[in-house]
Amino acid sequence: MPDYDALRDYLKRQTQVEFVLSFAQIEDIIDDSLPRAAQRASWWDTTRAAKERMPQREACIEAGYVAMRLGDKEGVRFRRADAPRVRFK
Repeated sequence: MPDYDALRDYLKRQTQVEFVLSFAQIEDIIDDSLPRAAQRASWWDTTRAAKERMPQREACIEAGYVAMRLGDKEGVRFRRADAPRVRFK
C-alpha cells in the first residue's frame, strides 16, 4: 500500500488555492503506483463519507486541502479547504 505522507507533505508546501495533479504526478510524489480504486471519484472525495478513514483522504485533510477526481479520470483537483468559494451569477 502506498504511503501518502509524501502527498501530505507536498500539499503542505503548496501556495496555490487550487491546482490539478495528474495521476502520474501523484505517483511520482508518493513514489509508488496508485491502486485501481483511485480511478473512482469517491476514493478521493474528502467531503464524502467523512467517517470512513482512508490514508489518501487523511493526507489531503491534514494538509488543508479538499480533493476531487476530475471528470476525465486523469487527475485530481486540490483546493484549499479554507478558501472562499467563488460564486457565479
